Parts: sequence; C-alpha cells; structure tokens
Amino acid sequence: MNSNSFVLKGDFCYSRDPRHLETVRDGFLVSVDGVSAGIYQILPEPYWGLPVEDWSGRLIIPGLTDLHVHAPQYAFRGLGMDLELLDWLEAHVFPEEAKYRDLDYAGKAYGIFAGDLKRGATTRACIFATAHTEATELLMDLLEETGLETLVGRVNMDRNCPDFIRESGARSSAKETVRWLEETSGKYRRTRPILTPRFIPSCTDELMERLAEIQREYHLPVQSHLSENGGEGAWVQELCPASRFYGDAYDAFGLFGGGAKTIMAHCVLSCDEEIALMKERGVYIAHCPQSNTNLSSGVAPVRRYLDEGLNIGLGSDVAGGSSLSILRAVADAVQCSKLRWRLLDQTLAPLTVAEAFWLGTVGGGSFFGKVGSFAPGYELDAVVLDDSHLKTPLELSVGDRLERAVYLTEERDVAAKYVKGQKIF
Repeated sequence: MNSNSFVLKGDFCYSRDPRHLETVRDGFLVSVDGVSAGIYQILPEPYWGLPVEDWSGRLIIPGLTDLHVHAPQYAFRGLGMDLELLDWLEAHVFPEEAKYRDLDYAGKAYGIFAGDLKRGATTRACIFATAHTEATELLMDLLEETGLETLVGRVNMDRNCPDFIRESGARSSAKETVRWLEETSGKYRRTRPILTPRFIPSCTDELMERLAEIQREYHLPVQSHLSENGGEGAWVQELCPASRFYGDAYDAFGLFGGGAKTIMAHCVLSCDEEIALMKERGVYIAHCPQSNTNLSSGVAPVRRYLDEGLNIGLGSDVAGGSSLSILRAVADAVQCSKLRWRLLDQTLAPLTVAEAFWLGTVGGGSFFGKVGSFAPGYELDAVVLDDSHLKTPLELSVGDRLERAVYLTEERDVAAKYVKGQKIF
C-alpha cells in the first residue's frame, strides 16, 4: 500500500443509484491505493494500520464532475447575460478568446481559473480552451499542478466567426491539433486531451473529416455542443441540408459516440430521433441548467433523459453559467426541472435532489471511468464540506445536510479534497 491508502472518518453521503442516497453518520471510508474499499460503521481489523484523517462532524461527499466548462470565458463570467447565444458569442466570447494568443494574458487568466477550480468541490472536468496551441498547453500545465483529473480541448473553428479568431483553414486547424497532441503526449499524469470542434456552424465539412481522422488515429474522446438554441439549430440545417437533425451532422463524420466517446453539451431542443441516436451511440449529455437559463435557450428534458437511461451529467458551462460550482448546478437542475414541469410539460416530473446529485457525481463521473461514488471499487474522489457555520436548532439527518449543502454551500465550505486518493488540500 502507498500514500493513497488511508481512512477518512466523518459523515458520508453518496448515491446508491439515481434515486437513492446512501448515508452513514460517524463512519469510516477506506481508501486502498486510491480506490474505495467501502464505508464502515466500525473499521474492520485489516485496516487498523492505515492512517486516519478525522473529519468527525463534517459532511463528506464524492468529488463532483463538470462535464462542460470554457476556461477562457471564466474572465468575463456574469457579463452579457441579456443576450442570446449567437449574439453573445459575437459580443463577448470571440473577442475574449482572441486575447489568448498573448501568453502573458493567457497565463494570468488561466491561473485564476485553475486556482478557483482547485478550491471548489469539482474533482474532474472536461474543459474547452481556445484555438491557440501554446495557450492550450499552458492551461494543461496549470491544471496538472492542481492535482485534478481533467480533459482539455484545443478548440477547432474555421468558419462563421470573426477573422481575428478564425483558423486559416481545415488543413491548418488539423495540423495544429496534431502538433498539440504530439507536444503534450506523455507529458502529464492527470491531464489528457479531448478533441474539440466548437460546434457544427464553426467547422467546415473538410475540417470535421480531418478531425474524424485524427480521432481514429489518436483514439481521442470528443466534446462539442448540440441543440442548445433555436437559432443555432436552424443554422445547422442550412449548413448541412442533408442532415436529418443536428446530431446527424456530427454522426455523418463519425463524431457522435460509438467508436468516439463523446460529450454533447446542452441538448435542450433534441428531437425524438436525436435522442434515440444519442442513446444508441452512448453519447453523454452535459446538462447546463444555469447557462440555458442565462442565454434564454430553454430547459432540457432531463427527466426524459434520465428515465430513458441516457448517459447524462452536469456542466457549469462558464461563462454561459456564472459559477464553477457543480453543487450550484445540482440546485439549478432541480429548479429548472420544476419550471419545465409546471409551465411546459407535466408528463415529466421534476428532478429530486437525489437525482440531480447523482448527475453531478456518478452520472458525469462515469465519463472518466468508475468515478463518483464511495461504493467499493470506485476511484477515491472525496470532498469534505464544513457546514458547521450553517446554524439551525433542527436535528438534521446526513441526507438533510446534503440537501442543504446543495443550496447553501460556498467555496469556503470545502475543507479538504481528494482525487484518486491523493489529498489536494
């Protein structure tokens, strides 16, 4: 055994399945070589020799996974929220991302992002960078230092964006992507690449074909955007008239699950055929409720996705979303589902806190493997929350405290964090 083998003592809450929480008060969580050996009310004798970190009275939950976040947009979070998606991209996103050609600026901005991500409750994240190779490598360097497990994408985009951010062509974009992959190959332990065509409107057919070739050669996962906004969907139909629906345009290039493990963010307006194809291909949905609200995109039918067994987790989608907190995303997912149920479709019941918490832990964590639970065999990602300052005369159960943490936790409440059994702080 090594330094990844230890025992945590405290009050535990994790998902047994999408609808049920498992709670243990004053128990012991055993990590053996960075993998959970289970939670016990009484510590079994074989583990008596392990060091014990005593967090008695503190709430300990699995690390949270952010399936969709834009690192270069963190600098302007909370701005431009009166605009819808396509106008917001032109007014805020593209001008900001163009700044990352300057490595001094990129270092300052990405340093803030990486530091704040480290201090929160997120232990795994899938991250968009920009189309700048050197700045993307700098972001990966900074994330590696945090101890978090991340997937980072150099963004591809060769059409339908301003000259100051558009790549010079499909050949150049693909060439830079290969250079980035070669320069970062074997460099990191915790930070890996993910292929990142921004979305269909910003990528020519030739570029998508070249990216598909790169995906097959390097066996990369893929991340992009899907069916977020009505105007965007209509635009895709104009650009790809042969496609039956938005996801079909990705699928035509082999970049929609199946052999390419794929995350599609949003899926607010997915049609029945698109939903069926996502399920068939094993595509992961990154549900980003705060962003979908801020940019007036709508409310995704998350209840349907969950009940039909699609792969789904949560994303902060900064800066469409204004907060990196996936606990905040859990609360937002519940609240948005209530509005959808009340105002749009009463056949789809609102999410419960237990279900949304599962999305933020096991649901998204499964993209990284056996991640997001304290059940035996799961990689040991854990977050210690100090909720002692939330005074109340009530006698709260561990489950009650988890629900309260979802709505009330702030960054300062994260007392400790572990990723694959390694203590981050």
